[in-house]
Amino acid sequence: MLNIKKQISRLYLSSMLGDLSLTGAWVAILAARGYSLVEIGFAETVFHMTSLIFEIPSGVLADLFGRKNMLIVSSIMRMVGNMIMICSSNLFMVCISLSFYAMSYNFLSGSGDALAYDSLKAVEKEAYYEKYASNQLMLHRFCGGLSTLCAGVALFIGHKAAYGADIAIGMVQIGALIPLREIWIGDGGMNEADGSREKEKEKAGFPGNACKKAGKRTVTGSIRKEFIECFAASIYFLKREKKAMLFMFCNSLVGAVDILLLFFLQAKLPEAGMPGWALGFALFFMEMGGILGAKAILKCEKMRYGSVFAAAALLVLLGVAAERSGIYAVMTLGGFISALSDDALQVRTNTVLQDMFPSGQRATLISIESFTFSMIMIIMSPLAGIFFS
Repeated sequence: MLNIKKQISRLYLSSMLGDLSLTGAWVAILAARGYSLVEIGFAETVFHMTSLIFEIPSGVLADLFGRKNMLIVSSIMRMVGNMIMICSSNLFMVCISLSFYAMSYNFLSGSGDALAYDSLKAVEKEAYYEKYASNQLMLHRFCGGLSTLCAGVALFIGHKAAYGADIAIGMVQIGALIPLREIWIGDGGMNEADGSREKEKEKAGFPGNACKKAGKRTVTGSIRKEFIECFAASIYFLKREKKAMLFMFCNSLVGAVDILLLFFLQAKLPEAGMPGWALGFALFFMEMGGILGAKAILKCEKMRYGSVFAAAALLVLLGVAAERSGIYAVMTLGGFISALSDDALQVRTNTVLQDMFPSGQRATLISIESFTFSMIMIIMSPLAGIFFS
């Protein structure tokens, strides 16, 4: 019998440990080590290119080999990236390290949400998922803000000690992940990692053999064939359920504007006259806006998705308009409002999509959503650079 409370608590703990870091301000750390902004920009490009390449494959692998397993792989890759960064002495090693960080995010993306939803559905408590998604976003914002406040600590103790501390956190995170139970939801209800998922692709509208069960290889089906079939099933689902693709795009568009606004405010607030000592607190305050938004959306259960999207888009644009004021207090408030609306829409979108996704392709489809977001970011980033300059 699945103990859902322990399952969800371990997922919460893993997320907290994954977001807590002394090296969140990696740009400042690299700058302190003597790397130029051009070199740092190149390293960031390598990070995003790696993320684009591995985003969708990581989701397919999670659906084939198990979401719990990919969460552990994510933690291991993060630790490897930290080890390489400790030993790094040139830009090439820094780029290799950032590539492992990117893959860590890829294997994390979708796996936790997919495992959480299927676990809740297994005990007929999927209605709790919206609250789960809200709590996860609140933890992400709070731990991210806390990590930002700790940026000065990393510069004080040195990059090697800071990345060493992150390795220790990663080991604790793996310890929290190991007791998780792998859950799949098939036609016959709950199945664990050794249960049958043979009809999942038919449920997604894809004819032919199903995605194979997690961790089990068939004699006739190669891993490559299963990989292609699982991805194809996801594409068939999106072709049939065009609303799902629309929801992905709407959520990614609002999220990209919010992320870019908060990113450029890091540079714009000091230019507007904000004292250096207050910058970290201002960034933390803006992150807290996301916590309020993730909590507030739970009170709007009857609000239609279209209305939630319209309100979120309007508030994000209000945050962008506040940035143009040139008054750092107003700009900070604008960032707070933008984060609030972004996370409110994120929680509602996650819930709507999870209800639509078939279990056998859940992680793959979440990865496709992340891929959509990355593509929008690539297009909008240079435009935002011109707009905010």
